[in-house]
Amino acid sequence: MSTRRDFLHLTAAATAVGALAGPAVAQAPASGPGRPIPPTGGDMLRLVTFVPESGSPPRVGAVRADGRVVDLTAVAVPGFDPTRMVSLIEAGPKALDAVRRAAAAGDGPQVETVRLLAPIPAPTRNIYAVGWNYLEHFAEGQAVRGTNAEYPAHPVFFTKGVNTVNGPYDPIPYDPKVSTAIDWEVELAVVIGTGGRNIEEADALRSVFGYSVINDTTARDMQVKLHGGQWFKGKSLDGYGPIGPWIVPATDLDPSDLHLLTRVNGVVKQDASTRQMYFKVARIIAELSRGLTLVPGDIIATGTPPGVGNARKPPEYLKPGDVMETEIVGLGTLRNLIQAVPA
Repeated sequence: MSTRRDFLHLTAAATAVGALAGPAVAQAPASGPGRPIPPTGGDMLRLVTFVPESGSPPRVGAVRADGRVVDLTAVAVPGFDPTRMVSLIEAGPKALDAVRRAAAAGDGPQVETVRLLAPIPAPTRNIYAVGWNYLEHFAEGQAVRGTNAEYPAHPVFFTKGVNTVNGPYDPIPYDPKVSTAIDWEVELAVVIGTGGRNIEEADALRSVFGYSVINDTTARDMQVKLHGGQWFKGKSLDGYGPIGPWIVPATDLDPSDLHLLTRVNGVVKQDASTRQMYFKVARIIAELSRGLTLVPGDIIATGTPPGVGNARKPPEYLKPGDVMETEIVGLGTLRNLIQAVPA
């Protein structure tokens, strides 16, 4: 296997439908890694990028409350390219309303029978991310570092490379030649709609297209010990940003009090609420957009709560065979197998 990215492409192709092949895990939930999890609760619109069967090109769909996927390439929804999620985002509210009507009237296969990709599988720009946005996470990091710094007065921004983007049920590569300290970070993802520059905080939520779930998976040894302590490389390994399983439009979801969970092999590691975020979504967008133009389809990871593996005593890290579940209750769940890269 020549590269970690090759591993991701080939493993994804081999798992278009059905459970991932791989080492046995301590607790394998019913759906298993690799199989989409049906939605639970509510009639919110769930927008996906999916492959209906092996060898088919990706297309945009809407997952209904009953778990059926309406293929938007097969229904008459004018105004956007139904093979590209960003095209729908760029098309604005009228196109979204038309998709909502098509989803209500349409039909399709059960979500468990298709392969869900990341909602925006190949973003053209890095994922923007916020560090230290939960006071308790800042404190646990301080304890690990042995520092006593004041909490930042403004959001701490960094980015994750575009190749970090991974499917909601696809494997995360583990290569001991690269890192052996792989950590979890559940986060709310914000997807920008109208974008702009110098967005006022009072107007910022109107620039949001929707919300998703992301795990800012991190190589801690690389983040802490290498490259001068900067975060970009340790946060940007191929496949280290599973996201999805869908985007829920901003009109359908209140981001102010969402329940975030990370489980590893069924054991809860992170358990918090977005109400604990120090910098709320509107503040993040306003500060990020100062002198920096946000565009439709930009993704912002809004920070992780306490409970990361690196801060535990002793530290805990992901290893081959582990199943990492990243959930925001009512929004969706990611389920990713940590899978060794062949030597």
